[in-house]
Amino acid sequence: MREPELIHSLQGINSSEVSVEGPVQAVELEKMHLNQGLTSFRPPDRQLEALIKISNLPEGMIYAARNGQEIIGYLTFHYPSKYSRWSNHPRVLELGGIEVSPEWRRKGVGTTLLKEAFANPVVENYIVVAIEFCWHWDLKRTKLGLLGYRSMMINIFNKVGLKKRATDDPDITEEPANVFAVRIGKNVGQKDISLFESMLFMH
Repeated sequence: MREPELIHSLQGINSSEVSVEGPVQAVELEKMHLNQGLTSFRPPDRQLEALIKISNLPEGMIYAARNGQEIIGYLTFHYPSKYSRWSNHPRVLELGGIEVSPEWRRKGVGTTLLKEAFANPVVENYIVVAIEFCWHWDLKRTKLGLLGYRSMMINIFNKVGLKKRATDDPDITEEPANVFAVRIGKNVGQKDISLFESMLFMH
């Protein structure tokens, strides 16, 4: 695990201190609990179980932002689902869920999670793909609207080198607002890059 990165002087949170760290091992996650606002994917208790399962995968990595033992934000890395076209590529790693509790948003937590995660040298060995489904977005609380939220996601991804790419992957094309972003690690060979490029459009 990398040394935790600390965020100080978060606005309006009574001078709380948040640590952002990872990859967090299952044994550590089992000591923590999720903030009750983390419900984008499933109820908090079940989501914590999912994070523990991912952390136990050979390639699984969990990054957590926490206040004490309470996780207030997280992101995950894992191999693509076996039903995804990207599972047929030997060097693709998926940036899975990324979520920050509503009460902790607009304080740089999500961006710090991404920067901490992509500072890990391991990601340089992979083509990282991020597949963002708009039905997970908290449009009601953010009041950004579909296009505004999409633009925000793309801007945040750009900060760590994830660039929006076009593809005919049905997971993306079924809803125009969905986002597909890609970052090619510096240790990925040309053969793997060419294979990936050939998989962007398959129909």
